[in-house]
Amino acid sequence: MFEGQPKGLYALALANTGERFGYYTMLAVFALFLRANFGLEAATAGYIYSTFLGLVYFFPLIGGMMADKFGFGKMVTIGIMIMFGGYLLLSLPLGGDSVALVVMLAALVFIGFGTGLFKGNLQVMVGDLYNEAKYADKRDSGFSIFYMAINIGALFAPTAAVEIMKWAQTELGYSVNDSYHFAFAVACASLVLSIIIYYICRPTFRHVEGGTKKAKAEVQVEELPKEENKARIVALCLVFAVVIFFWMAFHQNGLSLTYFADEFTQKTSEGVQSMAFDVWNLVLIIFIVYAAFSLFQSKTSNAKAISAAVILVAVGILVWKYTNLNGSVDVSAPIFQQFNPFYVVALTPVSLAIFGSLAAKGKEPSAPRKIAYGMLVAAAGFSVMAFGSFGLLTPNEQAAAGANGTFVSANWLISTYLVLTFAELLLSPMGISFVSKVAPPKFKGMMMGGWFVATAIGNQLVLVGGVLWGDIPLWITWTVFITLCILSAIFMFAMMKRLEKVC
Repeated sequence: MFEGQPKGLYALALANTGERFGYYTMLAVFALFLRANFGLEAATAGYIYSTFLGLVYFFPLIGGMMADKFGFGKMVTIGIMIMFGGYLLLSLPLGGDSVALVVMLAALVFIGFGTGLFKGNLQVMVGDLYNEAKYADKRDSGFSIFYMAINIGALFAPTAAVEIMKWAQTELGYSVNDSYHFAFAVACASLVLSIIIYYICRPTFRHVEGGTKKAKAEVQVEELPKEENKARIVALCLVFAVVIFFWMAFHQNGLSLTYFADEFTQKTSEGVQSMAFDVWNLVLIIFIVYAAFSLFQSKTSNAKAISAAVILVAVGILVWKYTNLNGSVDVSAPIFQQFNPFYVVALTPVSLAIFGSLAAKGKEPSAPRKIAYGMLVAAAGFSVMAFGSFGLLTPNEQAAAGANGTFVSANWLISTYLVLTFAELLLSPMGISFVSKVAPPKFKGMMMGGWFVATAIGNQLVLVGGVLWGDIPLWITWTVFITLCILSAIFMFAMMKRLEKVC
């Protein structure tokens, strides 16, 4: 899994981990902040939330076009600086008046544009690490590792947001509304760490930054026939059209699924289930998974012994913590967002092992086919939610009922995030890898930007979850996303010959 990868991969992955930790710390509480601090309705908060996500994923198109001209490394650095300014504005506790609302909206524009310069161009640099022949067959696994690193940052983000808000309230005496700003301040600190990592490790990837006269002279851009350029761009646009609906459904994790966690899910947890809400228990499980793979794949007895010891220690700690459970633990809505990144990190080696085995047999599905399968799995994820929501009150009825409403087990959301993560692993890292491989050499930045524009459109459509959140039965809300994912998969399979032709 980790063998034979270019050194620059790990440097760029770590730099991205710091930035993503800050982003997801902010995102874990943002929708709730909008409603609590400004008194917004669910639909209005959903519109702002989805518009922000749209900006975050639209601006990479502009960032990619700028990078094609000025260099990827330069845009990454400028992007971090702009993002820092945005998070700094968000961290100011200005209250809930119109001035505070304007400052908040300005901060979102800064964060969106800064992310646009940073995110897509960093991923283009990762892709260019694999242009060398000796790394060519490692591209998909490299992007899976890179994607896993992103989710390591996201894994700790919800806990960081919840804990720093608790600390601000209990130790410093701030109100709940003001405590949100401490979570936003975490993002500022994480960006500082990200830029430090980037510049310390820069020698390992400087050759793919581009922009300098020397770099332009050294890099020979391959000229493709117009017909081939057109075929590649058309194939990419077809994929972009499909992933719009995946992100529309998947990013309900920060909106309607968070609303569900806040309004319909039991507020306490006991027994084995309660252990899932301690991020350190999840980390121990990740250690067990990776040590298990190392145990079977290591070539030396010492490595196998170390792997076995890690497994025994991790299992021992979990058993000890279980035997010392005492009572119930409080469950807050933002904490559910830790499960998706946990599953990504834990399941990435499983995914790589499965596809590695299929590749060895010559049966590995193409990237477009994996994306189509991912859409079907996403539909299955929302089917879990639909099944779990039968018989529940509508959101407006639940709000009127208050403590007398119906509350369900946290396992419905935990299970849904598991299934959606399988879909994500099939679609997102494979899609990014597909873009980096198929994009015409002269338009790499623009095409990676196109991937993010598709994501932006999908994120803008996330607002559908907020609009439906009211008088409509929940199972109907989830069925909307099920239907869109299935139709997208059908379209993808219909276009498969054309897509696989350019792979």
